[in-house]
Amino acid sequence: MAERPIGGFVLVVGPSGAGKDTVIAAARARLAGDPPFVFPRRLVTRPPSAHEDNAEIAEADFSRAAAAGAFPLHWRVHGLGYAIPPEALEEAARGRIVVCNISRRVIEAARRMLPGVHVVAITAAPETLAARLAARDRPEDGDLGARLARAVPAEADATVVNDSERSIATANFVAILLDRAGRR
Repeated sequence: MAERPIGGFVLVVGPSGAGKDTVIAAARARLAGDPPFVFPRRLVTRPPSAHEDNAEIAEADFSRAAAAGAFPLHWRVHGLGYAIPPEALEEAARGRIVVCNISRRVIEAARRMLPGVHVVAITAAPETLAARLAARDRPEDGDLGARLARAVPAEADATVVNDSERSIATANFVAILLDRAGRR
């Protein structure tokens, strides 16, 4: 009898400017065509940008779908709505490892609501975070000092430091993903 694939969620958290989306995109490229992994674009009530590859959803559609329970996980932060798309839960049920960027504020809810959750914190030194956030120059980022003051959550199962070459952080993150798939 064939062994059933592991499945579940690898949820990426960390402070703004840590390079979460950059590391996730590099891992997606490196693992392209590798069947156990799926990298859905999260839904956000703002257009995608050079710093965040999301799928835009209208505020009214987000509110309606959230109220109907259509999302496996959703949250609001910085005045925006964020959600993991419904098909992500179906992929995890098929035994795939679903990789998503979420807010640190919803880790506990994610562990209650989603199967096989493994939380990976991506972080960088405070001076690196400050420089990256300043370079973005996004008004919706709000108070940068408050964003920088948030610590890496204790609920993380693994941490990737993204202070030097992106390739190093990507290799460390890919190693975590391969381990979750039982291939390391």
